[in-house]
Amino acid sequence: MGMGDYSLDERATRSATLGYATKPASEIFSQHSISNAMNPHGVILRESRDSTEHPNTVSIILALDVTGSMGSIPHFLVKEGLPHIMGNIIQRGIKDPQLLFLAIGDHECDRSPLQVGQFESSDELLDKWLTDVYLEGGGGGNEGESYLLAWYFAGLHTVTDCFEKRQQKGFLFTIGDEPTLKKIPSAALKNIMGKGQYKNYPASVLLDKARERYHVYHLHIKETSSGSQQSVMDGWKQLMGDNLILVKRPAEIAKIIPEIVAKITALQSHPVVQADVMKEKTHIIL
Repeated sequence: MGMGDYSLDERATRSATLGYATKPASEIFSQHSISNAMNPHGVILRESRDSTEHPNTVSIILALDVTGSMGSIPHFLVKEGLPHIMGNIIQRGIKDPQLLFLAIGDHECDRSPLQVGQFESSDELLDKWLTDVYLEGGGGGNEGESYLLAWYFAGLHTVTDCFEKRQQKGFLFTIGDEPTLKKIPSAALKNIMGKGQYKNYPASVLLDKARERYHVYHLHIKETSSGSQQSVMDGWKQLMGDNLILVKRPAEIAKIIPEIVAKITALQSHPVVQADVMKEKTHIIL
């Protein structure tokens, strides 16, 4: 995985041919259940590796809430957001980004609370994984969604050359409009991931695990958020500090992500500050 380049011209041609800008989400995301390719059951690792084609990979995970009100975000990404994100990252001098899509639901209510793509670099393969996402549209009247599954998977089921070879963290962005569920039991993890030994995890432990190898951010979509906005924000602020980013409109995602990736990558490229960046939880205010 991870072969090929991201071509804005080829992506624009394919988008026009397939009608990404004009088709409704129901036609683009037509799956009625999780695809075999994105089912995490039995998955051990997802790898982001260097190659002759991409010798200095920067690993990025984009975890999308696909419950109820959040189906508009994958639709925005396939229409215009994804090429803006990848194009802006590359134009800022990061030549070898590799992006992995996760889809997040609710492990207390949904049939498919976690979907997992592959780390990819090419426009064609990234579109393939994005449009393979099953928009379950579930969730429930409980205390949040399973954003902690993104932290679990990143922390325990990914390996990246940017970290292993260069001691540079990747990036993990969760995008949603609800609080995170506070814990996940071992039985739920076994049901999602398959055979293995699992533990009960609180969200804070999984977040810390993900932070060992990734700069972790949550992009909170204010436009669709329900319930008490202040209480939701207070909960996220306690977990994320300045790495909580309030997004007023989905279109802002395409500007925020490249900004963060470019700033942190520039910091990590300087040996004098790299050690501090690795130690800290990397709070950056945009």
